[in-house]
Amino acid sequence: MSFAPVDLTAEFRQRITGAFGDEGERWLAELPALLAKYAEEWSLDVGAPFALSYNYVAPASRSDGSKAVLKLGSPDPDTMNEAEALRRFAGNGVCALLEYAATDRVMLLERVLPGTPLTGTAIRDDRQATGVFIDVVQRLWQPAPQQHNFPTVAKRASYLAGYRARFGGASGPLPEKLLSEAESMFAWLLSTSERSMLLHGDLHHDNILSAGRAQWLVIDPKGVVGDPGYDLGAFLYNPIPGLLSMPDPVGVIDQRLDQLSEGLKMDRSRVRGWGFAQAMLSACWSIDDGIDHSHSLTCAEMLASLSD
Repeated sequence: MSFAPVDLTAEFRQRITGAFGDEGERWLAELPALLAKYAEEWSLDVGAPFALSYNYVAPASRSDGSKAVLKLGSPDPDTMNEAEALRRFAGNGVCALLEYAATDRVMLLERVLPGTPLTGTAIRDDRQATGVFIDVVQRLWQPAPQQHNFPTVAKRASYLAGYRARFGGASGPLPEKLLSEAESMFAWLLSTSERSMLLHGDLHHDNILSAGRAQWLVIDPKGVVGDPGYDLGAFLYNPIPGLLSMPDPVGVIDQRLDQLSEGLKMDRSRVRGWGFAQAMLSACWSIDDGIDHSHSLTCAEMLASLSD
């Protein structure tokens, strides 16, 4: 069994150490040994990694010739949530979890082939792409487990309070009116929610891939429990930055609201509300991470301008 040399970019190293400090440094130092350990234990030939964000992810071949993906999770609790979500979804609408070593946060995943994301396929009609999304989530969602350690939608929404606190109760770079509306919207949506489901948690176009086992499968679930409307938010304001370069992005979002409401039997006002609130939440995350928040804010403004 073999693995490609671990050649990490300075950008990836800085991202890991910036996010996880000394624990990130230790994880980076352990990567070659972890690769060697699981290439041997799971009989894998591991290739050079994909473009890396916060985990080490690489293509792999198993001893029977089947294709897989080896994912070495960074010191982030989301890795545990992802593995548990994959176990519970059990391959329904999502890539399968083949092996998992909890102690080292290492997963072996089904390789989704051909694996072209929804943004990069021959689908150029947004109605068709939205139809794919509707089909995928209906296969994916399942009732929330009675006991679990997944983060909740309510916990995600509480991030807005933390954001305000970091600006001394003010709205920082965001318009006060929109931030206040997002806080009120989250409060209303949570208080009027009628069902709780196990959700993907970050389901946008680039996490929906063309597949052989099924026409489309999703990857990288965060594992979040709450109102299913939460999973519509990221789709409504994506792809980034492609949505805003479309000839009529407001019209595209408006059509998505109608199609999602009809296809998923959800009230349009709730679909719009989840999209708006989550776009503002995304803007807050971006500001705290020091990255451009303008796309999320512009989409929030567009969603706020549309009627129910």
